[in-house]
Amino acid sequence: MDLTTTYLGLKLRTPLVCAASPLSQQLDNLKRMEDARASAVVLYSLFEEQVRQDSLELEDNLQRGALSTPEALSYFPEETYKLGPEEYLAHIERAKQTVSIPVIASLNACSAGGWTRYARGIQDAGADALELNIYHIPTDAKQTSADIEAMYLEIVRGVKSELTIPVAVKLSPFFTNFSNVAARFVEAGAGGLVLFNRFYQPDIDLETLEVRPNILRSTPMAMRLPLRWIAILYGRVAASLAGTSGVYFGGDVLKLLLAGADVAMLCSVLLRDGIRQISAIERELVAWMEKHEYESVRQLKGSLSQMNCADPAAFERAQYMRAITSHPASAPGPP
Repeated sequence: MDLTTTYLGLKLRTPLVCAASPLSQQLDNLKRMEDARASAVVLYSLFEEQVRQDSLELEDNLQRGALSTPEALSYFPEETYKLGPEEYLAHIERAKQTVSIPVIASLNACSAGGWTRYARGIQDAGADALELNIYHIPTDAKQTSADIEAMYLEIVRGVKSELTIPVAVKLSPFFTNFSNVAARFVEAGAGGLVLFNRFYQPDIDLETLEVRPNILRSTPMAMRLPLRWIAILYGRVAASLAGTSGVYFGGDVLKLLLAGADVAMLCSVLLRDGIRQISAIERELVAWMEKHEYESVRQLKGSLSQMNCADPAAFERAQYMRAITSHPASAPGPP
């Protein structure tokens, strides 16, 4: 059984990739992921704000000492200099020494700017690729969709201009014409598209009357959205496609592969059930392929994409109309 696949130009043993999560902060977990037969791992995200803060603190410390002699007390910073971004680079180096599978770094960005030069440090630290997670919530009513798309593309071009390693872009689905945007990201240098980013929604605490972050794990239903768009994009964009969000079982991975994904990324299932679930998902994948006489992932990939399936309209509005009209009427409620 040949489970190999190619993602971002990297030949992987299977399509099972560990998505960015807190689990990757521990080197022991990375080793456990490899032992559980993960084919690659995306490290936890470094945020643009961390890079900017690091740069501001360094500039401030240099300015404080600019007018001082080495003997002056003011020559030294008042607070310990924090090395958050530098620690991330060190973690990449240690990760590469710990596992033999590809290590993909993750940058979480919200704007264009000089911080993109930091991507070069990620490459120099040994990362095999970079996942650029663009997380921006537009709140300015005067900012148009064209403005937002232009900013996103500028971020991708800025990062890619610093790198020779491949770059994948993790996107949200909230675009007017996602097909058009996807193609433009590839033109800007993205070697892969990760579908989709989940925007964490805030909640309100009724006791304290405060707005609080609320992080919920994905559910299997969440996979339907990336499934649709991977099927639509397969064969239409010259980039690797990764499905993420709601991947819990071998059947979920199979559906994404049939739609056209190169890899399926696992996160919530590992947080819920443990890293060992990677092996269980692979066994489910193999069992189904053997039962249905598939010899390789390559053989089944994209066979039910919009380009190749018997009913291309099933991924568009026609499916919506059929689903609504065929749904049984609800039982009448009380009078």
